[in-house]
Amino acid sequence: MTTVNSNSAAEGAEAPQLDPRRWWVLALVSGLQFMILLDMTVVNVALPRIQESLGFTEAGLAWVVNGYVLMSGGLLLLGGRLADFFGRRRLLLTGVVVFAVSSIACGAAVSPGMMVAGRVGQGIAEAIAAPASLGLIALLFTDPKERTKALGIWGGLLAVGGTLGYVISGVLTDLASWRWIFYINVPVAVVVLALVPRLVAESRMVREKDHRLDVTGAITSTAGLFAVVYGLLQAAEHPWGSATVVLPLLAGACLLVAMLVVERRAKNPLIPLEFFANRTRSVINATSLFFMAAFISYTFMLTLFEQHVLRYSPLKSGLAWLPLGFAIGIGIGLGTALTPRIGVRAVTGIGFIGAGMGLLLTSMIEPGTSYVGGILPGMIVFGVFAGATMPAATTAALHKVTVQDSGLASGVQTTMQQIGSALGLAVLVTLALRYADDEIRHGVPAEVAVTSGYVMAFRVGAALMVLGGVLIMVLFERVDPDLRDPTAEMVEKSR
Repeated sequence: MTTVNSNSAAEGAEAPQLDPRRWWVLALVSGLQFMILLDMTVVNVALPRIQESLGFTEAGLAWVVNGYVLMSGGLLLLGGRLADFFGRRRLLLTGVVVFAVSSIACGAAVSPGMMVAGRVGQGIAEAIAAPASLGLIALLFTDPKERTKALGIWGGLLAVGGTLGYVISGVLTDLASWRWIFYINVPVAVVVLALVPRLVAESRMVREKDHRLDVTGAITSTAGLFAVVYGLLQAAEHPWGSATVVLPLLAGACLLVAMLVVERRAKNPLIPLEFFANRTRSVINATSLFFMAAFISYTFMLTLFEQHVLRYSPLKSGLAWLPLGFAIGIGIGLGTALTPRIGVRAVTGIGFIGAGMGLLLTSMIEPGTSYVGGILPGMIVFGVFAGATMPAATTAALHKVTVQDSGLASGVQTTMQQIGSALGLAVLVTLALRYADDEIRHGVPAEVAVTSGYVMAFRVGAALMVLGGVLIMVLFERVDPDLRDPTAEMVEKSR
């Protein structure tokens, strides 16, 4: 087996030899992550059929989505650090096993409880596998240009996976059965379990003999994230001032503050606070909240608009998302090519602002709007610019990250994306639906009121994207992808 890791390079020494099988590893872990992220959205189109088949109540049906988001968002940060601590390959394989078993449970579900339990398991699988996968990519691709290309492929497959969830769900739900949206995951998991041990050596952070896992930090950070995500999800169904929303958010905030106090005093902190001192990493993680809130609410609400207002079938609604996947792919190619030339800051900032313009175009929809003239132009603009940000944004999230913290950096970025998704569902989608209800009470026709709610939410999402782009342009440090980052060259000794 080719060893992925070696000793740290001394200053001025020759760069470490690159693993010749790194692109195969990238294809493997990206394919796995594609399937895991696809499962976040694949159920949305199939929810009515799942409800009818298993006898879900309206409130219970929400947990088919919420169970996944809650577990993933709450455990990702811990999962990233556990990958650094116990081994990235080990955590990746563990996540794959949990993912396969949970997918089988979802596909074979005969009751609401069994389905929700399976979705919870899938969320846990993402929290375990995603940071380990991205951490391995950071270690394998130490050359800046290669890393930008690899992260572009990784980010692109994730975005396409999220988008194609609607397409695959529509096709399988209409032509076969909703159960197959889960069963198709199993062959991918089997392939990964068979090939990863052959292609990837184990890697973990270098620990001293007395270095133990910071249990207190793990408990406070995980519980705090759980509470915050739970509160945000409850806000989609209850008023913001209700105890159901306020108490979890307050508890989560207090636990996260307690985590900061604990980590400042800990000898071997789970999350070294120095990690957040890097301005570029902190800004991109914060703006990821805006990006994902706008992205998830856009796909969710446009699907509702197509099915409830334009009366698209699940199959037609699913296929309508294909251009977004192609646009994202084009954007990723452009972003990957432009990042070495004009820099991470310019590509990411322009991408955010351009995606905001795409949402503004989408906000021109009205009842009876055509797909080609009303939906497609905004979708293409949004997809191209959003795709362009992905490789550059991931490069920024891993800026000056050492091998000690590669899993942590991956976990932080993915956690922010999950919390952003929860924010989009809790704030923007809820804002649209409540606005529509208020319009209906004032005598506005239902389809007009619902469309007006979506339009307002799209414009708020556009403002968030533009704000994120401005913050990036103003606050980013210089990230020059043509220069080799010394910390990126640090590759730890294989164990």
